Amino acid sequence: MDLSKYNLEELFFTAIKAEISSHEAYSVLSNITKNAFLKNRLRFLADEELKHRNYLEAEYREQFPDRELSLPAFSPVPLPEIDISDETVPMSRILQQAMDAEMAAYEFYIEFAKYVPERKDLIRTLNYFAKMEMGHYEMLKLEQANAEEFENFDEFNPMMHSGP
Repeated sequence: MDLSKYNLEELFFTAIKAEISSHEAYSVLSNITKNAFLKNRLRFLADEELKHRNYLEAEYREQFPDRELSLPAFSPVPLPEIDISDETVPMSRILQQAMDAEMAAYEFYIEFAKYVPERKDLIRTLNYFAKMEMGHYEMLKLEQANAEEFENFDEFNPMMHSGP
């Protein structure tokens, strides 16, 4: 991921907007899923994204103490988002979107860290965030496999949810 055409403030905007978007998507998904295990994992992910956002906002204020944080309507760096607007999309496809977003976040944080060479503490944190995003990706990958298995089972056994 080439971030060379973006300034530091735009990188912070992108990171914060991505964390906000992911938090909202995981929160909505956790509220609509009926699978208790997936619900808990999605809540965990939403909480993680909120923690990342809070850290990034505090770091933004430290980097730019004379500026008010005013996020643009759209992320300066285009990153994949999780589209939850269509209720008919199978959970496995939504989880794939989430995996794509987590992988992009991983790559983004690895590159972002290269733009603050004088801040070893921030570099360590951004690289840690990258590793966390990869962990989120792996968690979602497992859940996607489970969702696909369930969706396929339901497709071949259409009466499985019928009563006696």
